[in-house]
Amino acid sequence: MAALSFELPPQLEAGEPPEARGLARDGVRLLVSYRSDNRLVHARFRELPAFLCRGDVLVINTSGTMKAALRAERAGGDPLELHLSTCLPAGLWVVEVRRPLSQGSQPFFSLEPGEVLVLPQGGRAVLHAPYVRSSRAKAANQLRLWVATLELPEPLETYLDRYGFAIRYGYVRQEWPIDYYRSVFVTEIGSAEMPSASRPFTPELVTRLVAEGVQFAPLLLHTGVASLEAHEPPYEEYYRVPAESAELVNAALRQGRRVIAIGTTPMRALETVADQYGVVHPGEGWTDLVITPQRGLRVVSGLLTGFHEPRASHLALLEALAGREHLERAYAAALQEGYLWHEFGDVHLILP
Repeated sequence: MAALSFELPPQLEAGEPPEARGLARDGVRLLVSYRSDNRLVHARFRELPAFLCRGDVLVINTSGTMKAALRAERAGGDPLELHLSTCLPAGLWVVEVRRPLSQGSQPFFSLEPGEVLVLPQGGRAVLHAPYVRSSRAKAANQLRLWVATLELPEPLETYLDRYGFAIRYGYVRQEWPIDYYRSVFVTEIGSAEMPSASRPFTPELVTRLVAEGVQFAPLLLHTGVASLEAHEPPYEEYYRVPAESAELVNAALRQGRRVIAIGTTPMRALETVADQYGVVHPGEGWTDLVITPQRGLRVVSGLLTGFHEPRASHLALLEALAGREHLERAYAAALQEGYLWHEFGDVHLILP
């Protein structure tokens, strides 16, 4: 079944952080939708405690956004951008090469194995081979991702801090400091793009939730680059689920309490380590799980997420939780009421 399709008006694409629109982080809008009766409630994110219960477990991703974009040059001086996606074993990286535009960038496909891109301060990226897995067909021979080696004059973290910048697409009209792309939950930097559902949380809101008996189960999933142009399924991503978080979730499930993923990334990690009986196990590695209505969900009963692009693969994940009819109702209401899309936009809480 095809993913949900709809027309997204350009004015509903959030082009800057809410702070630039005069809002606090928790001032973005919140659409709450209840699967059992298709009820919809319009609120602000700071009202989140009103929709949660004592004993709810919120599963959060503690990965922080890297300055994952670097200016690059092809032999001959053609300007390009290199986007780091996923760190692989043996010092290899999955990267995307893009052509910079006046606003944002677009995929650049005219590359060959063995090409060397020149990076700032004498750094180099050597493109070894296209990154194509057996589960992923080449679309019209357009190879978007590559396996590469980075040769840098200083440690990666220092280098990116000095020369990198946040990945942004055409709807974000200017560069923003990296702090705008990180949530209050960050413990480790490593995501190519922002795990954005947790962005509206503030320390004060977290304190209120804890005081009211809501529990937080942290895990880690480093997000790779998105694929807004092609709506491809998500790529393999590194995850780590601690034993303490697995037990928090299992205890909630045994006692009939709700497990709510704060974003599609913790949902992907959690469902990766859940067995066929819905028991969550600690673990780490690279997940290639693609959640669809056919695959279904084993653990999660609720989800906080942003609003996703028409035909995006994430919509299949939402449909696995909520069903097509409920999703169509919620998205129709979000469009009618002028909710904002993308990582700096509004959020959607799906509850049983």
